Amino acid sequence: MISDNQLPLFDQLPEAPRFDLPLRRLKYPVWTENKARLIERYLYYFVLVTKHGTYIDGFAGPQEAEKPDMWSAKLVLESEPRWLKHFFLFEKDPKQIARVQQLADSQPPRTRKGNKRNIHVIAGDFNESVHQLLSAGRFSKKEAAFCLLDQRTFECHWSTVEALARYKTEKYKIELFYFLSNGWLDRALAAQKDFAVLESWWGDPDWCNLRSMPHLDRAKWLSSRLREQLGYVFVTPWPIFERKGSSRVMYYMIHATDHPEAPKLMNRAYFKAVEPKEPAEQFRLDFSRAKEPAA
Repeated sequence: MISDNQLPLFDQLPEAPRFDLPLRRLKYPVWTENKARLIERYLYYFVLVTKHGTYIDGFAGPQEAEKPDMWSAKLVLESEPRWLKHFFLFEKDPKQIARVQQLADSQPPRTRKGNKRNIHVIAGDFNESVHQLLSAGRFSKKEAAFCLLDQRTFECHWSTVEALARYKTEKYKIELFYFLSNGWLDRALAAQKDFAVLESWWGDPDWCNLRSMPHLDRAKWLSSRLREQLGYVFVTPWPIFERKGSSRVMYYMIHATDHPEAPKLMNRAYFKAVEPKEPAEQFRLDFSRAKEPAA
């Protein structure tokens, strides 16, 4: 995914927080309104390194149609440079499917030398359709791949997460951006009377332990499952706050990856998500300085 001669470019990036850090005590700049910018900023950095990639969005419709700046699929599709090659945008709501298709149709046409991209809008339940995508091998297992799981509380089944994690058997797994709701999870657990829904979401009956668990411990528990059960090497829960200046965590965006440099890029993306984007040239310059020998 990243050649050996590129890895030294990242030596001076700060480390991502360790799993056992008390994240609630740290001051982070990302809030709900900007979570889509966090995803877009991370992929912007990564594509400057990889020069390619596949993007999978399991729940691609806008969560707030009147706020396009909060729509992850839109920000990622329109991000420059356009080096991500393959897009698989899943949605099951008919109105949302129409919005996603309109977004795909609005992108610049493919050219022979320039924008060599494939955008696929897939209608249907992601938990079913993703298995068809993976079994058909519609993108190379050698290509960097990212999957956004920005679910509405209990939409994403654990079996879906397992399938994504096990698709690539060589080098690096599909990276996951898994949104775990936090601000309303207690109410949602109490309101959901169909326990089969909760068991499909969590993957086993242990979901009931979430009810009595401190909020941060829930994110830690899910992170440990991604590491221990699915084999991801680096898993970090990043808090997404309700609004600017608020201390209420609405989500934990759990980043799961195998690549040793990816947590550093996420760290940079998190702290710069609400700042103006650096030009690609400035990004390269920052890292080229890391290669210069100390005086």
